Amino acid sequence: MISFGSDYIEGAHPRIMERLMKTNMEQTLGYGMDEYSLKAKELIKKACHNEAVDVHFVVGGTQANLIVIAAALRPFEGVLAATSGHINVHETGAVEATGHKVLTLEAVDGKIKASQVTAYMEHFLNDPTMEHTVKPKMVYISSPTELGSIYKREEIKALREVCDQYDLLLFLDGARLGYGLVCEENDWDLEFISKMTDVFYIGGTKVGALFGEALVIRNEELKKEFRFMIKQRGAMLAKGRLLGLQFMTMFEDGLYLEMGKHGMAMAKKLAEGFKEANVKFFTKPITNQLFVILENEKIEKLREKFIFETWEEVDEKQTAVRFCTSWGTTAENIEAFLEELRGL
Repeated sequence: MISFGSDYIEGAHPRIMERLMKTNMEQTLGYGMDEYSLKAKELIKKACHNEAVDVHFVVGGTQANLIVIAAALRPFEGVLAATSGHINVHETGAVEATGHKVLTLEAVDGKIKASQVTAYMEHFLNDPTMEHTVKPKMVYISSPTELGSIYKREEIKALREVCDQYDLLLFLDGARLGYGLVCEENDWDLEFISKMTDVFYIGGTKVGALFGEALVIRNEELKKEFRFMIKQRGAMLAKGRLLGLQFMTMFEDGLYLEMGKHGMAMAKKLAEGFKEANVKFFTKPITNQLFVILENEKIEKLREKFIFETWEEVDEKQTAVRFCTSWGTTAENIEAFLEELRGL
């Protein structure tokens, strides 16, 4: 079986695995205080052109999301997010389990707009019974989103402005950031996002690392005693050097963006194949997640050899499905799939 099910299905880039093996018997300090983790933090600061940020490493995206939100919010505060946002749909209520409600905004393309945040806040502030409701304190976005779209520079600037107006924190989930940064429609970089957000993270799990996410914090209040929160939430890895070493490898010579470019090249090849086969797209193909509409009969036949994700029913005969490419996707596997598709 060939899988296009997600972008974390392969292990890790060979250069990362080689570095892990080479240093396997070294003895280092624990809990992220080792030389590799410290070096990785400096490299990420350099990539952001921002020495003022703090950098922390955790194992996965759900950990990153719940730790940031739990650390940032008071007990009666909640986080605004798209209805399709990962924290709302795919994290088993992890944020709510920290005691903070996810306050949803409708988002057709996976993105929320500054005008929606303004409308929500104005309604909240003009509600005479506001003390009986959850107070919004953070805006959560992801780029790429769950639907493969990306936020443009002006959209992020507008969100920053509205967050400043209403004293809200802006948090960007970058689980697939490596693909978003290098896609053709993107118009911002790490320097920009490190200045626009209060906190964001650089995803490694879905972009070539064995596991790991790098949290980047700009907000001074959130920086305070953040390691206490990491430890309390069970995310302070004793063998923290395993995280630091991977991010050091990804950022010392451009490997992170190199892996993102490969994933995007494979996505483009797959998208062109869909177009040639007259397959309709469910959403615009922008990043490494491709959403297409297929007849149910074709889906059944394709699933005999290939793995991909069902997204939603379109009608009685058609379903929207998702295909993911990654840093490890091969042109041979894409061609094998397209050959099968053409045969149908």
